[in-house]
Amino acid sequence: MARGGRTTTRVTGPCAAPHPSGMAVPMHIQAPAIICGVRHHGEHGAIVRVLSPDDGLVAGYVQGGRATAMRPVLQPANLVTIDCRARTEAQLPSMKVELQHSRGPLFAEPLAAAGLEWLTALTARTLPEQQAFPPLYQALEAALAAIEAAPTARGWVVALVRYELLLLCELGFGLDLDHCAVTGEAMDLAYVSPRTGRAVSRPAGEGYRDRLLPFPAFLQGEEHPGLPALLDGLTLTGHFIERDLLHGPAAVVLAARERLIDRLNKMVA
Repeated sequence: MARGGRTTTRVTGPCAAPHPSGMAVPMHIQAPAIICGVRHHGEHGAIVRVLSPDDGLVAGYVQGGRATAMRPVLQPANLVTIDCRARTEAQLPSMKVELQHSRGPLFAEPLAAAGLEWLTALTARTLPEQQAFPPLYQALEAALAAIEAAPTARGWVVALVRYELLLLCELGFGLDLDHCAVTGEAMDLAYVSPRTGRAVSRPAGEGYRDRLLPFPAFLQGEEHPGLPALLDGLTLTGHFIERDLLHGPAAVVLAARERLIDRLNKMVA
């Protein structure tokens, strides 16, 4: 299946109408997908979480998922084709995975690896299962492809930050960045309120700048941002991700984000 011409076949699934007889409806999903998480299960298997365009986050049991031959396939950020089947929608599906495009070699590069690890872990931890988010699938694939293609982090951190903003929005925690919360003006926006998530103009926020988050110009259309601006963008999205999305056990994935920021900071130093 070519990367540029992927299609999704959904035979039955969680959005299907209930069977008239009241009997359980079997699930069968065939789709392109991005691997977002892998967890060992039993002696030989693995539970794999993938993001697909029309079925959202899907978890399934891959028999033999711990085998040496499957390790390069079940690599987070890889593009795959999945075939998931379950007798009922409440049952953990069995999943077959076929590799379409590997991003495994990028994990030899510390900064790229940190970006891939964070994006996939964030997705696996925050999205509800089997709810479609087509814009998120497209944005995640674009961000992962940018990491793969760009020669430096300056070429892909913008896509990563924009993915984080879109994720917040799709999950109901979108920021209001179009106009100043104080004046209503759309010009010279420089800050964001950490409480409301609304933009604040430079004149309105000047006396409170120490209490506000930075609103970097690259999120307003400026091209070719420097690393300090990119770090400001990560500071902005990180505040709301920590506050609104990652709580309790889910917060463990923030360690991946900290590694990413630490490696970016070393580039600035």
